[in-house]
Amino acid sequence: MANIALSSVGKTFSGAPALQDITTCFEDGEFIALLGPSGCGKTTLLRLLAGFEMPSAGEIRIGDRQLANGDTGMMVPSEDRNMGFVFQSYALWPHMTVRRNVSYPLEIRRFSKAEIAAQTDVALEATGLSAYADRMPSELSGGQRQRVALARCLVSDPDAVLLDEPLANLDVALRATLQTVFTDFHKRTRATMVYVTHDQAEAMAMADRIAVMDRGQIQQFDTPQNLYERPKNRFVAEFVGRGTVVPVRSVETSDVAAHGHVLGARVEVQSNHERPSHVCLRPENLTITETGDLRARVARVTYLGGKYLLETVAECGTRLMAETRAKFDVGMQLGLTITTPWAFYEE
Repeated sequence: MANIALSSVGKTFSGAPALQDITTCFEDGEFIALLGPSGCGKTTLLRLLAGFEMPSAGEIRIGDRQLANGDTGMMVPSEDRNMGFVFQSYALWPHMTVRRNVSYPLEIRRFSKAEIAAQTDVALEATGLSAYADRMPSELSGGQRQRVALARCLVSDPDAVLLDEPLANLDVALRATLQTVFTDFHKRTRATMVYVTHDQAEAMAMADRIAVMDRGQIQQFDTPQNLYERPKNRFVAEFVGRGTVVPVRSVETSDVAAHGHVLGARVEVQSNHERPSHVCLRPENLTITETGDLRARVARVTYLGGKYLLETVAECGTRLMAETRAKFDVGMQLGLTITTPWAFYEE
């Protein structure tokens, strides 16, 4: 196994850019999530790694080995990349048993019968499928079929495992269960995993680092905690978690803290920029008080189990999200105090 490096990678379809100047590195053994809205380029990037598409520009390497170069036209076929791919649709062979589905990649590589049996048993055991080895795909649940697809991917000990929204077709409870399967497997094997999803909760729960993508570019590549607590720009702040982005003015920085004016109130802010332009107000940055920094009206109340999410409208018209254990009715007036939001610079 080795690092996966992308240098100035681009991809166009009929002249329209799907990916633009992607330069980054996935470290050996990392669990990476590619997160973004539909059409942002995340699946295209995964297909470039798998060898299903040729980059229009730039280079892809795994360790010292070049996999593709859009400038020279060099490309290693997908079957020679030693990368496993788990499809959203499972892509199982319906006429083969679970064991045969899993072992087939080894058969076409002409492994010996003993090697095939040994490696297939290991893959079935790792995915909890040993008891289902002789069943047909039609006799399995959706979650079990996804496990078969994962086992088939893992049986040949790939350098990287690529997963294209593998839980999208499953119900909520089953998705949570299989999230645990994927993360437990990653901890046991330390295989490099690149996981495409549009579900931020899924990405935040599983990934070591997340590449947040929009319009063919990586907006921020960071840990889940930093993406949430320290967004780089407006898109990341609004896409990850619940956040309202508003301007911050007249920022003054001292050795102790930085202060600026947010929605008319002077508040302490956190930032890594000398002159930030905006703040991200998360629900935890807003506290309901009798006399707050600003007045707001409750516009919507959502019960989240043990607490309520309040969508409020400030006097200036800005919508703000707050959380509370006490129930407030729609239309009620309340005070909000702003506490140390994250501030960033954006032109």
